[in-house]
Amino acid sequence: MDNNCKEAILSEDYADFIINSGNALDEITKIDGTCSFNLRENRFNVYVPISNLPKNFFQMFGYSAIPNVYGLLDIGSLEASGVLRVQNIPILQLRGSGVLIGIIDTGIDYRQEAFINSDKTSKVYSIWDQTIDSENSQPEGFYFGTEYTQSQINTALASQDPLSVVPSNDDNGHGTFLAGIAAGNRNEKEKFSGVVPDAEIVMVKLKPAKKFLRDFWRIPDGVLTYQKNDFILAIRYLEEVAKNADRPMSIIMGIGTSQGGHDEKGSLSSYISELAAQEGFSISIAAGNEGSSGHHYLGFIQNENFVDNVELKVGENVSGFSMEFWGQTPSSFSISIKTPKGEFIPPIPQTIKETKEIRFTFESTTISVDYQLVEAQSGEQLILVRFTNPTPGVWTFQVNLKSNISLRYHIWLPIVDFLSIDSFFVQSNPEYTLTSPANTFIPLVATAYDYKTKVLYINASRGFMRNENISPTLAAPGVDLIGPSVPQGYKVSSGTSLAAAHTGGVAAMLLEWGIVRKNYPQMSTVQIRNLLIRGASRENSIIYPSRQWGYGILDLYNAYNTFRNTIT
Repeated sequence: MDNNCKEAILSEDYADFIINSGNALDEITKIDGTCSFNLRENRFNVYVPISNLPKNFFQMFGYSAIPNVYGLLDIGSLEASGVLRVQNIPILQLRGSGVLIGIIDTGIDYRQEAFINSDKTSKVYSIWDQTIDSENSQPEGFYFGTEYTQSQINTALASQDPLSVVPSNDDNGHGTFLAGIAAGNRNEKEKFSGVVPDAEIVMVKLKPAKKFLRDFWRIPDGVLTYQKNDFILAIRYLEEVAKNADRPMSIIMGIGTSQGGHDEKGSLSSYISELAAQEGFSISIAAGNEGSSGHHYLGFIQNENFVDNVELKVGENVSGFSMEFWGQTPSSFSISIKTPKGEFIPPIPQTIKETKEIRFTFESTTISVDYQLVEAQSGEQLILVRFTNPTPGVWTFQVNLKSNISLRYHIWLPIVDFLSIDSFFVQSNPEYTLTSPANTFIPLVATAYDYKTKVLYINASRGFMRNENISPTLAAPGVDLIGPSVPQGYKVSSGTSLAAAHTGGVAAMLLEWGIVRKNYPQMSTVQIRNLLIRGASRENSIIYPSRQWGYGILDLYNAYNTFRNTIT
């Protein structure tokens, strides 16, 4: 890869695409100024000068080529999960020794006392900060950002001004909090401890999504947003660090998106599933906080003469947003639009080969509509609708079916971070609201509950996947948890990303027992998942697997009892 491509990765003058090898790759690389490099296997990161980008790029390269964008999933837990009881068993004493905790998020404040050992050295094994450009300090095999080693971080901690030595920081605090929940030092005064305080942390601080993608997806200003191709590279970095260190790693993912088909297909989901099945890796993913947002609609159409009226309430001062309609094969749907002021747009042709721009007589709103009758990765029909300056009020979408087969369809709005809380479907459905990459089968997908009251987190996303595969996996503590704040101190927070961090810590305990102590050298997410499902606490009044609770409440002690004859 040449220096021009290095510049394109960071430049706002280039648009990013994820392209599979083949005809599409051949076509896109013919555009003047384009450069590319291998993302993994047969998928490529491609960077195209925006000034040379064809107007019909969506139709040329498809929905899956445009990186989805991701946001944060947050708005006495150790005893509830059985962690302390297992740690206190004399023959076990599992505290994460020899295990790496990998996190992809907003970064980490390595100066926080929760991550400093008693000898003043750091618990942080390495940081890849994608936001800090450097000439020669990128991770080997990567082309941007800066990698900071544990030795460099220790030098920084010993200095008068640590950030002058290692300038990577966490301005938001989300990544720091997750790292603390998983692996923070015990603090008796604050009544806090990470699940595996002896584990070490590998952090990837994601760079913000480019303006081109934010504009394309109509993301509001001032919201933390990340893009899929950077996310995939972050996973690849964690994988390589673990393999080079020859240590097991528990990876925690606390960001997500409502974009995509919600069906475990796609470049990110396939990579996560492959890595999760490898020996020495466990992956824990937040289910999402979309259950009560009103951002999902489930429709049923009985015959081709039936019209379904979908009402969408749009709040005040919304600059824009995108909406995704996913049909069911062999569906052939079309939509018409009625504005809050009564203007009507008849059914939009399904065969359009370009983006259909709709403008209105009495409103300043612009709507962009793109059809894909057969979306490349899911095989399903997709209608992408993007609003600019939407008029507040109730919008009505008339959905028509051109088929004599009874079918259903889904419509998803963005995650709550990307759309105001007063924008929602009037008749929303709380199910099928898992955020990607939680729509993936092999990893541990954690929903959140209040360990004090045993009540599910009110905002928790619900399963299952669109193809009815089971997710979430388990419920873990995620309500009113204490964790490290930035730059110092502790705070209380809630959300399914905290449940994922808690679950990732438990997975690290099992990796320590299985791989570090050589009791089960083949251990991967597959075995960890099965053990935790077997040991999950379940209520007689609930049918499992449940769309809300998965297979039950995380209970490591109970899981230990299911295999203790093997380890004693």
